[in-house]
Amino acid sequence: MITGASAGLGRAIAAALAPTHTLFMAGRPSRRLDEVAELYGATTWPVDLADTEDVETVVEAITELDVLVHNAGVAYPGRVAETIPEQWRATMEVNVVGPVALTLALLPALRAARGHVVFINSGSGINASPGLASYSASKFALRSFADSLRADEKDLRVTSIHPGRIDTDMQRDLIAYEERDYVPEQFLAAETVALSVAQAIATPPDAHVHEVIIRPR
Repeated sequence: MITGASAGLGRAIAAALAPTHTLFMAGRPSRRLDEVAELYGATTWPVDLADTEDVETVVEAITELDVLVHNAGVAYPGRVAETIPEQWRATMEVNVVGPVALTLALLPALRAARGHVVFINSGSGINASPGLASYSASKFALRSFADSLRADEKDLRVTSIHPGRIDTDMQRDLIAYEERDYVPEQFLAAETVALSVAQAIATPPDAHVHEVIIRPR
């Protein structure tokens, strides 16, 4: 299962995993998500990470799950003094509470498969980024949740992926906030990060990749 697979990095992860996995694509129903699902022969699951009340009911039919990739996320550019509490709340709901709720709902299925949970984190989950106050805080929290899950669920593999800046629509919004020209070549390709995700998942069962840090050259 991949969240946030309708575009950008999520779509690239779907492309990287489609040759070896049957894909479930979780997200808000949309034509873009349906198009990606059709392209890769995937099944869509109507999951809204901003409203987790129905998550457990939505996924209860899944009894065994090999891999869960948490890719969905939001970012509201702004330095601390520019932010408002509502932005922090919205960021935490999607970037932290949503992944926690979905993981808990799918925990029996992951345990049954001795599965793998992959969190698409960020360099901002290691060092706070100027102009991304609420986003950085959420990624630190997500990293901590991944560490706790790894410590508490010994039969699961749990990997945090910490890429640098990626050529995506989210990145364009951030560069616009910074009032700079957008130069795609300065950033990682989504396909490059997706390949690292696929490689971590394909690691032989006697090994456990805890963290992957990727930066543009």
